[in-house]
Amino acid sequence: MSTHNQGTELDLSWISKIQVNHPAVLRRAEQIQARRPVKKEWQAAWLLKAVTFIDLTTLSGDDTSSNIQRLCYKAKYPIREDLLKALNMHDKGITTAAVCVYPARVCDAVKALKAVGCNIPVASVATGFPAGQTHLKTRLEEIRLAVEDGATEIDVVINRTLVLTGQWEALYGEIRQFRKACGEAHLKTILATGELGSLTNVYKASMIAMMAGSDFIKTSTGKETVNATFPVAIVMLRAIRDFFWKTGNKIGFKPAGGIRSAKDSLAWLSLVKEELGDEWLKPELFRIGASTLLSDIERQIYHHVTGRYAAYHDLPMS
Repeated sequence: MSTHNQGTELDLSWISKIQVNHPAVLRRAEQIQARRPVKKEWQAAWLLKAVTFIDLTTLSGDDTSSNIQRLCYKAKYPIREDLLKALNMHDKGITTAAVCVYPARVCDAVKALKAVGCNIPVASVATGFPAGQTHLKTRLEEIRLAVEDGATEIDVVINRTLVLTGQWEALYGEIRQFRKACGEAHLKTILATGELGSLTNVYKASMIAMMAGSDFIKTSTGKETVNATFPVAIVMLRAIRDFFWKTGNKIGFKPAGGIRSAKDSLAWLSLVKEELGDEWLKPELFRIGASTLLSDIERQIYHHVTGRYAAYHDLPMS
């Protein structure tokens, strides 16, 4: 991965006068959703590319070591071997970008990936996920424990109260402490945009998170009523672009929550390509947080190769 974002000094003048043009953002989102997707071999190629951006995720109360093992095996072998051979892609080393689990399951994931000879990153949610309402000391300790257990990426959640009440200095200060607690691990900051009240707040929270040293900004926990949406993404991507223009630092983007279909994944790739350019279409700068998306991508590739849709028993579970 790229070097860490060292952040900048807090500069509230960047965001003090920002007002997002809501109708313009909605029009842009409608354009993306109305676009006709690519077809045939071009679709298959883009879907295989989408696989390499997935943070394959399980964040369930009934997670066990055995389903973490299955998840990690699927991360190493995301698409059935015979399908990849039919596309002449079997020797390209296609894996998902990472696996994402709760802190208590990090050891299981590290062990399982080592067992299948895979060195993809283990990401862990932290800081009182998903609400972020526990004491700061507890949230920081959760980061440290996850890193000690082998997580190399930490997906933190912000305290939404600080955004809703305009406490930008406090938000910056907390994320700076998260950055420090991560050590060498990458910091991915979840904004929980469905709970921030406005697109203007989404822009401001995005900018504060990047100033404070986030390597990625992420839309959602997947547990909110509203998760990754195109209007929110447009605002976050343009904040990333503004931050790059001002500082020269490239910050990653991760939509998460509700991205379930192969068609959805193509729309997300298209949006990032158009807003930020091809240089952002790599795992170092773009991820998709998903638990069921991979299954639909594999079904679409199966259909492309065989001409028919797979029955449930044709494809291994992720």
